Amino acid sequence: MTYEKGVAAARADPEDEPPRQLKRKLGKADLRAVPETRRALRELLLHWGRPGRSEVAELLTSELVTNALVHTDCEAELTATVGARSLRVEVRDFVSRRPKPRVPHADDGTHGTSGRGLVLVQSLADAWGVAALGPGATGKVVWFELDGGVA
Repeated sequence: MTYEKGVAAARADPEDEPPRQLKRKLGKADLRAVPETRRALRELLLHWGRPGRSEVAELLTSELVTNALVHTDCEAELTATVGARSLRVEVRDFVSRRPKPRVPHADDGTHGTSGRGLVLVQSLADAWGVAALGPGATGKVVWFELDGGVA
């Protein structure tokens, strides 16, 4: 507890702070959205997590955004919600086909990078998944969560 001018003022508990959110509509095949999204996420996460966590979040977000724009022929939506201790990033697209992580092989040829982004998400995120949209809706949400690593 700190005192200012004789009035008791409790320090704000980080868990009491409302979550902050970043929302972006991503245009069909607009790959300029990838670096723009990274910059916006970097700003959102400026004082979040232990060192290195925001960089991991940027990388994984780039992978999900790129996948949505390259592997679907439609727009997408990004929502990143940061709380005191965790981050959840969701990328919604309007194609029901589920993404599949691919283990990279040296002899993959020209398509050698396809599918590797999800392997990164799978290995670096604390949790991740794919959820179909509700009844009457077409598409899915690919998401990941990261713990900020602070007490």
